[in-house]
Amino acid sequence: MQVEYGQNKNINGDNMTLRPSYPDLAVGEFILSADKKKLDLQYIYNLLCVPSQYSTGLPPERLAMVVENSLCFGVYYQGEQVGFARVITDFTEFASMWDVFIDEPYRKKGLGKAMMKYVLEHPRLKGIFRWFLMTEDAHGLYQKFGFKAEAYNPYVMMKVTSI
Repeated sequence: MQVEYGQNKNINGDNMTLRPSYPDLAVGEFILSADKKKLDLQYIYNLLCVPSQYSTGLPPERLAMVVENSLCFGVYYQGEQVGFARVITDFTEFASMWDVFIDEPYRKKGLGKAMMKYVLEHPRLKGIFRWFLMTEDAHGLYQKFGFKAEAYNPYVMMKVTSI
């Protein structure tokens, strides 16, 4: 039996309790959302697939899999996406944060901090034991959320949550 996305019965036909959706968060004039339906795939394509200072260029044919297999977060201003982050996780032991980005004109407005808080407070991510991320230039931001640079590679940051 194949179960389709969005059904409220498990493979045995029993009723399931669906997780409540994670509500959007208003931060001034900005909206933070974990709703994949709101994502601007062209924005994400330009961010991840076009080689730039922030990306070596993901092959475009893999973009759909990246979005589908990640917990994604967007930042929006007047309906336009201006930020993005994604998390790859097993939802218990390990989470890796990738592609955290706020467009240049919207930086220095507290959106990076707001997005980090929004991501880390997501109900499915609470209690993750070990977090991992890489950064070239945002160590100060991540340190505010308990991440520490690893001695073997200053680009790698980790956060371990006590149980």
